[in-house]
Amino acid sequence: MILSSIWRHPIKAHGREELASVLLSAGECLPFDRHWAVAHKAARLKEGWNPCANFSRGAKAPALMAITARLDGDIVTLSHPDRPDLSFRPDDAADLPRFLEWVRPLMPADRAASARIVSAGRGMTDSDFPSVAILSMTSLADLSAKMGTDLSIHRWRGNLWLDGMAPWAEFDMMGRTIAIGDTILRIEERITRCRATTANPDTGIIDTDTLSALSTHFNHRDFGVYATVIGGGIIAQGDSAHLIEV
Repeated sequence: MILSSIWRHPIKAHGREELASVLLSAGECLPFDRHWAVAHKAARLKEGWNPCANFSRGAKAPALMAITARLDGDIVTLSHPDRPDLSFRPDDAADLPRFLEWVRPLMPADRAASARIVSAGRGMTDSDFPSVAILSMTSLADLSAKMGTDLSIHRWRGNLWLDGMAPWAEFDMMGRTIAIGDTILRIEERITRCRATTANPDTGIIDTDTLSALSTHFNHRDFGVYATVIGGGIIAQGDSAHLIEV
């Protein structure tokens, strides 16, 4: 298996960014992945990590799926085909009004409006533990073939894309460990998917029923797996990966 690409999402549901390499640490998310999240006006937040229902996200606002991001120090630059680029500091309260004005046209009128940007001591992933999302290029190719359309990797908002395994073999890895580059990760659970994956990541328009396709062809709505980093180190595009036998 080969690590074909690495992605992070500095602000949850608000853009993706490709990395050539990254340092993973044991028990932590990929650095600055979902470091910030956008709480909506109906959010009921507690300290630290919070469930995704509290945040503006692609499942409820598909236009968000077309955002790309770039993190440079403490500045995030967001790009979208229907909006001018925006560079701002998510931790700077003075920059919040500019962000809210920028994102407002991308939010449906019948959904709670974005209200503030929050962070926690860990990435605001959909899992209730610090996770790294591992996805399979061959599984994506198989699903694309069954649907008769070329599905983009960006529908799935993964962190690490592996190529070279048998399609759907990742679901047979529960509880096992995998070495990628200098790191070791333990596969924890499958990722059940939401409506965000039905939106085209180039346009933010819903155009494909990925959920029905998964249900029809595989009797589930899962794609990819969550893993925990148990041995830190540097990973880079092109690194080899293999299961560790016990």
